[in-house]
Amino acid sequence: MKLQKFRTGLILLLFIPYVLYAQSEKLDLAMVYKIKQEGLRSNSIEEFAYGLTDFAGPRLTGSTGSARGNEWAKKKMEEIGLQNVRIEEARDFTRGGWDNLKTYAAMVEPYYANFACNPVAWTGSTNGLVRSEVVLLNVQNEADLEKFKGKLAGKIVLMPSTTTYEMSFNPLATRYTDEQLKELSMAAGGPQGGRRPQGDIAQLMAQRELQNKIQELIKNEGVAVIINNAGTFNVPRSNGANYRWGDPEPTPQLNIPIEAYGRMVRLINHNVPVVMEVEIKNRFFESPKVYNVIGEIPGTDKLLKDEVVLIGAHIDSWHGGTGAADNASGCIVMLEAMRILKALNAQPRRTIRIALWGGEEQGLNGSRGYVEKYLMDPQTRAKKPDWNKFAGYFNMDNGSGKYRGIYLQSNELLRSVFEEWLKPFADMGCSTITIRNTSGTDHLSFDSAGLPAFQFIQDPLEYNRGYHTVMDTYERLVFSDLRHNAIITAAFAWFAAQRDVKLPGKPEMPQSQRAPGAGGPPFGF
Repeated sequence: MKLQKFRTGLILLLFIPYVLYAQSEKLDLAMVYKIKQEGLRSNSIEEFAYGLTDFAGPRLTGSTGSARGNEWAKKKMEEIGLQNVRIEEARDFTRGGWDNLKTYAAMVEPYYANFACNPVAWTGSTNGLVRSEVVLLNVQNEADLEKFKGKLAGKIVLMPSTTTYEMSFNPLATRYTDEQLKELSMAAGGPQGGRRPQGDIAQLMAQRELQNKIQELIKNEGVAVIINNAGTFNVPRSNGANYRWGDPEPTPQLNIPIEAYGRMVRLINHNVPVVMEVEIKNRFFESPKVYNVIGEIPGTDKLLKDEVVLIGAHIDSWHGGTGAADNASGCIVMLEAMRILKALNAQPRRTIRIALWGGEEQGLNGSRGYVEKYLMDPQTRAKKPDWNKFAGYFNMDNGSGKYRGIYLQSNELLRSVFEEWLKPFADMGCSTITIRNTSGTDHLSFDSAGLPAFQFIQDPLEYNRGYHTVMDTYERLVFSDLRHNAIITAAFAWFAAQRDVKLPGKPEMPQSQRAPGAGGPPFGF
């Protein structure tokens, strides 16, 4: 009998920490009230939006605009009253600096039509104004390349394209419905990520090899300008060439939307000669580093002040538009969250730090550089001194849409915690929790290193139509949604800073037992 009582007592003793953990979220609702009131009556959102878009302009990694945006953000952090504000080196940047100084493109025969266009970043300039016949590079396989040899020198070349336009009957901008949020809250029906079928891999490799052969032909032939089919609704997209600083400047490339591209293709296919005028002026310069902009509200608890709650978003953008939704919106929200806390004279137990990451668009460079510097060696996965001081990261990078909840990133340990944290915001439409992973942005740098890092669920709005295009400008921002997000971000940062214990990361799994794709891309990629 005594042995049974002992066993029962031991079981209860072992169970108590889990009970306490599940019931330990005692929220300071007075602070929540203050955060809401300060956030709702602020007019700083518009000021931050102007500064990061119209004033700073596009913030391509390594560009003059990137440096301008970093300096603006540093100044604003100082004005807010943050401490330890700095622009900090994160990683080397092998592509170097690049600015677009002039772009013009028009069809001049069989008649004049001025085209919306956007140069491909890290490609070269034309030799002044180029006026030339347009050649459609209709290549389906390597054998097709033979008919173009010796015929492309000085020509403007339309690259092959498989993109077609189809009418969409969906609205341009949407918000999540209750049904969609309910579906999102359910676990996905199988391992997330998975492997690409072998047939798809073979097809992808064949396409890549053909593209390499096309690029070799273009280089050998001395093509004047490359024209890509990239964009729709007469809106060209942004992207960059695979260039390394010190290499010869790549052939000038322009992205034009499907409407302009398709018009010229149809004319050529009807044996109507097409002539274009193109002038591109770009500047290359050495820019060997990616930079992050960092500031903080120091912690006050003598035992916890060295631990860090991190909030962040990437400050770099593509060169078309002004990178408003992607991702000035996230930077605006993070700055406003810090401003709210400073305006309330918040005295967090842990340090609350903001980081605006550089080089996200070229491979999460800023956030990965931060992890490599402070938290984990990317090669050995050895933990660095700040590992044990890391208390959680919250990221925003899904456009201007309002928060509707949060992705657990497979971290079931935090479901009950975030359920409590979201209760004060349920009447604001933010209450959904999903165990699913979301990918493609800076929280992955921390998640892949085994640290608790999260992205919020956001209404899509018109994000997929505008991001990485020249229409990603101030007009894509919805200020009421950004204000909503800043309030919730400030509260989450405060909750994490005030807990008795840090947010837990996911339990480690042996490499052989990890689900395909779980936890994002390999750390240090």
